[in-house]
Amino acid sequence: MKVLGYGVVLDEGSVVGYGTNVHDMFEIGQAEKTTVLSHFVHVAFNAPNRNAVDGFYRTALENGGTCNGKPGLRPEYEEGYYAAFVFDPDGNNIEAVYTDQLES
Repeated sequence: MKVLGYGVVLDEGSVVGYGTNVHDMFEIGQAEKTTVLSHFVHVAFNAPNRNAVDGFYRTALENGGTCNGKPGLRPEYEEGYYAAFVFDPDGNNIEAVYTDQLES
């Protein structure tokens, strides 16, 4: 998350929030132990630029992720859509995306 410009802004043990402050955070919480875990989740995070997408990809692979799509343009999504996809160790699809459309 750090490579995308997000830091830990809340840490309550079973709940961690990432963002630039508690008012714009993405919060991840531990489900109750009896809750059945999903077998597949896709989460996408906005990146501030293409270099951050590249850094996200490298960092994820260095920390146990596996490639699900190298950094690059994805014109099938929209013009200027630059993204990378990795599977985390639990099999979830994590995406970092930068789009030129955010500059408009």
